[in-house]
Amino acid sequence: MADKNGRRDRPGIRVRRVYDAPEPDDGTRVLVDRIWPRGLAKADARLDEWAKAAAPSTELRRWYGHEPERYAEFARRYRAELAEPEHREAVDHLRELAGHGTLTLLTAVKDLSHGHAGLLADAVRGHR
Repeated sequence: MADKNGRRDRPGIRVRRVYDAPEPDDGTRVLVDRIWPRGLAKADARLDEWAKAAAPSTELRRWYGHEPERYAEFARRYRAELAEPEHREAVDHLRELAGHGTLTLLTAVKDLSHGHAGLLADAVRGHR
């Protein structure tokens, strides 16, 4: 099955906004942001886990500032971070969760096509 960007995806890994209502087929719901989403009560998030170590570093996140013209460089730098031990362990853990059923990566980012969660989903799938 191809996603909206035309990539063929292994079924079972989804990327959604944490503010969206949970869906029955979300499976394991994991927040992959380093900071807690603004305005969201923890009780309303309905998370199974919060994987802060899978998120971009604070330095990288601040540099990027969600400016689309910086996305290619952000993606390169984030992929490099994901190869570092702390991030690699987080990706391995997410991969293990995905092996047990649907995994939904949640983020507060408004523009999912220019956010880190899609890049993280690719890393979990084993794509570079």
